[in-house]
Amino acid sequence: MISCSDDDPIEQEKGLLQLQSVRIGTLNLNANQTTEDAPIDKGVVISFSEALNKQTVETELKLFNSANTEVPLTISYLDQERTVSLIPESNLSNNSSYTLKIGQVQSVAENEFPGAEYTFQTIEGALTLEEALISEETLLTTSRITNIELTPQISLTFSDPLDPENDLNDFINIINKGAKLPLSFTLSNENKTLAISSTEAARDLAKYTLTISTNLKSINDFSFSGFTKEFYTQLDSTYKFPEISDEALLTKVQEQTFKYFWDFAHPNSGLARERNTSGDLVTIGGSGFGVMAILVGVHRNFITRQQAVERLNKIVTFLESADRFHGVWPHWMNGNTGATIAFSTTDNGADLVETAFMIQGLLTARQFLDESVPDELAIINKITALWEAVEWNWFQKEGENVLTWHWSPNFGFQMNLKIRGWNEALIIYTLAASSPTYPISKEVYEQGWAQNGGIQNGSQSYGITMPLGSNRGGPLFFAHYSFLGMDPTNLEDQYANYWEQNTAHTQINRAYCIANPLNYVGYSEAVWGLTASDNHEGYSAHSPNNDLGVITPTAAISSIPYTPEASMEAIRHFYYLMGDKLWGEYGFYDAFNITKDWYANSYLAIDQGPIIIMIENYRTGYIWDLYMADPEVQEGLTKLGFTY
Repeated sequence: MISCSDDDPIEQEKGLLQLQSVRIGTLNLNANQTTEDAPIDKGVVISFSEALNKQTVETELKLFNSANTEVPLTISYLDQERTVSLIPESNLSNNSSYTLKIGQVQSVAENEFPGAEYTFQTIEGALTLEEALISEETLLTTSRITNIELTPQISLTFSDPLDPENDLNDFINIINKGAKLPLSFTLSNENKTLAISSTEAARDLAKYTLTISTNLKSINDFSFSGFTKEFYTQLDSTYKFPEISDEALLTKVQEQTFKYFWDFAHPNSGLARERNTSGDLVTIGGSGFGVMAILVGVHRNFITRQQAVERLNKIVTFLESADRFHGVWPHWMNGNTGATIAFSTTDNGADLVETAFMIQGLLTARQFLDESVPDELAIINKITALWEAVEWNWFQKEGENVLTWHWSPNFGFQMNLKIRGWNEALIIYTLAASSPTYPISKEVYEQGWAQNGGIQNGSQSYGITMPLGSNRGGPLFFAHYSFLGMDPTNLEDQYANYWEQNTAHTQINRAYCIANPLNYVGYSEAVWGLTASDNHEGYSAHSPNNDLGVITPTAAISSIPYTPEASMEAIRHFYYLMGDKLWGEYGFYDAFNITKDWYANSYLAIDQGPIIIMIENYRTGYIWDLYMADPEVQEGLTKLGFTY
């Protein structure tokens, strides 16, 4: 038996060096096939089973491009020198083939790798936005970006350097309604960070869109997928008009708005055009508001009494010969001929609600006129005849205890829209009860309008109780149209106190706008008021239950009797701060939507009228006093159980 000691040397047999993995970035390479989609900005990492002989690594590891040109590499070692990292001195080319040749690399133990080749195809590198800021707010958000300064400062940080020789105006724009802001650009951070500033101020309260084109590439020819983000500029807080007292401002608003009904009235009939683009089309309800506006015009010395008398005579004389159906006028008519203009296919006849708004105005004018003056007495008599010709009870279709809104000589009561509360139509029932010729009974009011108490609510929104109608109150014209003449100050019946009703409605509407649950741009304590008006898509009855981001100045302004401080704050804001957008030839334009960057250039009679009248009712109660002094109106209210 032969033995040896532990100290005896044993010659070890040399073996193979094992290759464990080859990857580029996180992509594993396969020796048997070409690997697709290799990144162009990553190095090759090769791992072996043993620590490597660096001299053999540096001579036996080579990378070649498709032209068989060797790619210069920076070599480093990891994992106790068992892993080698090969970093190209510049990024690999897009969409190109490369071959990695691994020769007879040896380990420090002199074990040898027999050699292998790996091929891969690169993909185009991506240029991405790593950070994007505007006025220190991130642009990389799904939320609306608001209140941005008028000379916005933008910082963009990209994943790869931009080419400083490029004209970035070809790729980056900030646009509002087709108009580009002129931009200047500054590169820093090895050309990865781009500072953008505008060389002129942006529009205030406007929506701008930052766009980065998909044609933008990095200096390494990396492609960009594109970027678009909207932002909204802040309000320009400089006053657009000289500051005056609140009383003077209220007078200015009344006088400028009055021009719609005086200067822009239809020249033949004296009636109010539906809107500032209506031509010969006049509106009965809006003209009823216009009649009361004329009375305010005299009261405020915008016109003389004689001018008002002449205009009132023109109006009532025209109404005598205009189309009527059972004493009821249509919604629209031709201001030259008095012929009906259909409001819709089946609405081409009587409109009881529009007629009530006209009668409200005419009865107010009747109280204004002096029967001791022959010319004025003649108008009084004409008004009385028109008033007494309205067959209110005929609109109790087939004797129903409810009034129906429309009747057509072609379609009869086919529309079948019942006038039930709570909406703008309380005035219809009170006038119908007041009629000396065709009155309704108290039962029609109680069962039809009040639905035997069904109009009562009592729910709370924002801590405010809503006595009547729907939760959160509906559009604010409910608190205006019936109460232009009918004074709600002490008005009460078995269902509600109407001052409390209208005040709660207004307060809830404002509280909703302040809460702004749909996150529209611009709503605030001073910018509020949802009611029916034009909008960016057409026309709608805006309310907390139908909020499209549209603020209508008449809503807050005409609510001034109910919320004097809040309404005055809105008036000041609309005039001084937004007057360059909202103030025009006939007062405040109809509506605006900052979120959609839309500002109306329209005026509507039914929105302009309440502004003049309700401001006057707030200031002096003048129109309320005239209307409520009518003995027949008083009789009708008492008949229905109202106290006032």
